[in-house]
Amino acid sequence: MSHVHYKIIRHDGGWAYTALGVFSETFATHDRALAAARRAAGEQRVSDETRAIEYQDASGEWRVELAGGHDRPITDIED
Repeated sequence: MSHVHYKIIRHDGGWAYTALGVFSETFATHDRALAAARRAAGEQRVSDETRAIEYQDASGEWRVELAGGHDRPITDIED
């Protein structure tokens, strides 16, 4: 099972969260960024249907895989 770590940081004149090396949009306050991170982390844990996904890998090749809808990550938030 994978793990997604969310971290609240100062960013672009306000606050944001990061997860897996990606920044969220900027929020005016720490509390708003924290609330958004909590929502995002909660959505990551929701089970869904097993589906085929298509993506482009680092070498530019397109891949198709079956993604299990019940294999959800563990999430946490560093405030």
